[in-house]
Amino acid sequence: MLNMNSVLISVIVMLVLAVLRVHVVLSLFIGALVGGTIGGLGFDGTMLAFQDGLSGGAKIALSYALLGAFAMAVASSGLPEMLAQWLIGKINHETDEASDSAYQLRLHRRATLIAKWGMIAGILAMAIMSQNLIPVHIAFIPLLIPPLLPIFNKLNIDRRLIACVITFGLVTTYMFLPVGFGAIFLNGILLKNINTAGLNTDGINVMVAMAIPALGMLVGLLIAIFFSYRKPRSYTETAPAVQESSTFTEPSRYRVTVALVAIIATFGIQLFMMSAGFKSDSLLVGALVGLSIFMVTGAVKWNEADDVFTQGMKMMAMIGFIMISAQGFAAVMNATGDVTSLVDGASNLFSGNKPAAAFAMLIVGLIVTMGIGSSFSTLPIITTIYVPLCLSLGFSPLATVSIIGTAGALGDAGSPASDSTLGPTSGLNVDGQHDHIRDSVIPTFLHFNIPLLVAGWIAAMVL
Repeated sequence: MLNMNSVLISVIVMLVLAVLRVHVVLSLFIGALVGGTIGGLGFDGTMLAFQDGLSGGAKIALSYALLGAFAMAVASSGLPEMLAQWLIGKINHETDEASDSAYQLRLHRRATLIAKWGMIAGILAMAIMSQNLIPVHIAFIPLLIPPLLPIFNKLNIDRRLIACVITFGLVTTYMFLPVGFGAIFLNGILLKNINTAGLNTDGINVMVAMAIPALGMLVGLLIAIFFSYRKPRSYTETAPAVQESSTFTEPSRYRVTVALVAIIATFGIQLFMMSAGFKSDSLLVGALVGLSIFMVTGAVKWNEADDVFTQGMKMMAMIGFIMISAQGFAAVMNATGDVTSLVDGASNLFSGNKPAAAFAMLIVGLIVTMGIGSSFSTLPIITTIYVPLCLSLGFSPLATVSIIGTAGALGDAGSPASDSTLGPTSGLNVDGQHDHIRDSVIPTFLHFNIPLLVAGWIAAMVL
């Protein structure tokens, strides 16, 4: 029965504890213990499964360490600070020139609107590029966002809006564009696992399959921008939040040039390795090449390299540790075997009813991903079950790809353990005024999971 399913119960326990402000790592651990015990593993079995999952997170830890170091090296060129100071200076200039005249007030309001929407567009562009063109993933957030917080405060921008903008760029990009992280998600995991499960995906355009779900994400973003968080929100003024490290010096043309070369090289290495079919992690190699360029050219001095790496690891350590804990949680869920029973139970409730079955599969994907915190980890779990189920219900190959892809992406936005919510919080909460659950998790869950669920169901019916 669904109401006694250990996976469902463990996810609910984890989410309730997280909402009650229990630390996410502890919430994941307690949820895993509850689920493993109910699932028949016993205490020892649950602990062994959890530990096995932790050992599988070593690659994640190394990836985040190198990404953090690479992002810190890029930041050492001074570009984030330059951008923030330029924007602050421009807004202060407009404020100082404003007078009581109606004309000057109109000019000031216009400049404020341009600054606001320009920043939102820029942050969205950076979130999108972080998945492909500048593949630092979420490592750009704690470098770019903290220097901009004084501007957000001055313009009374609701930080929940910024969290939604960043999460949209992170999630929608990899679930729709087959480049960078999207190539891994769509080609390396989604289509590969579907083929392995027995459905030939030759000739299927994965962008067509995921277009309607991506439009659902866009609808959620527009609702957040123009309705939910369009009103001003006041925050307490604090000192500008910038990274403090001995590696930061005044920007120079040389350092900026090296940063651009390193970014291009990192992107180029990834494209080459993916096109050449290398099985090794192209992201790790790309980040390592980028770091090497900084050190060989002297843009990051040899005696400062250790500090750069340490600062990058510190910046990403908590996020990486939470995601490693989520791997342990996922291992326990797999060990119970109740993911299969959860899917079977949901499908049996709607046997022969395609609309209801599609909805049930999407809901199960949402539950699993909310617990694991990673769409990339959810797909292998559900694909082997969903492919034969979709074929038996008469879904087309294109609709099957859309259902499984959407079911995997559901829950990435809105999960307490997802890097898509942890990343925004890491940048927006440096002054303690942005709560992870109430200001990142809940807003992104409402604005993206609900539209994505509806759009995924529509795609299943029309494709």
